[in-house]
Amino acid sequence: MRLEAITWEGLAGALAAHADSLTPSDGGARLRVGIDGAPASGTGGLAERVAQELRVRGRAVLVVATEGFLRPASLRYEYGKEDPDSYADSWFDTGALWREVFGPLEPGGSGRVLPDLWDPVTDRATRSPYHALPEGGVVLVHGPLLLGRWFPFDLSVHLGLSPGALRRRTAESGRWTLPAFARYEDEVTPAERADVVVRADDPRHPAWSGLGGAGRGA
Repeated sequence: MRLEAITWEGLAGALAAHADSLTPSDGGARLRVGIDGAPASGTGGLAERVAQELRVRGRAVLVVATEGFLRPASLRYEYGKEDPDSYADSWFDTGALWREVFGPLEPGGSGRVLPDLWDPVTDRATRSPYHALPEGGVVLVHGPLLLGRWFPFDLSVHLGLSPGALRRRTAESGRWTLPAFARYEDEVTPAERADVVVRADDPRHPAWSGLGGAGRGA
């Protein structure tokens, strides 16, 4: 895959401009954008940049982090607190994401999206209020292990890190998750599924695939 250098500002502007030109693939009234990547890749920062660019274009935007949809600790830690397979398969409540985020965005849906469900620090429900996203609005979902789960993204972006960069940029306390990301690369091949691939080994100098392959699906 050929990658070209780009700034984070330029990347956010290009992604926002492209998203602004799309229509929901299922005929719904609201757009769904996914930004996938390990925590060390900085998906949240890119999501906020893209959201700001979309707001400048007059779009209503809601940013949703998958860390707000973790399962309770009793389920996450069923096989120990540092089990990579559990992290990959059962830490994130994909059912709740479907129910509370993607379901309301389907054709005829209410547009009432729950921004988060579970606080991993308190291990309690967040009790956040629903966000009413108007027609023409955009939901930006970001976090790890998003692709290969059939989430109905109209635009998907993968922030990739080489194994060496991923290890260097992952805190010592989180390095037990590295086998989960190695498995994700082998089994899901996110760079082949994403519409846009960004290489973020050097956080100061990202490179991207451009928009030529947009539309491959997640």
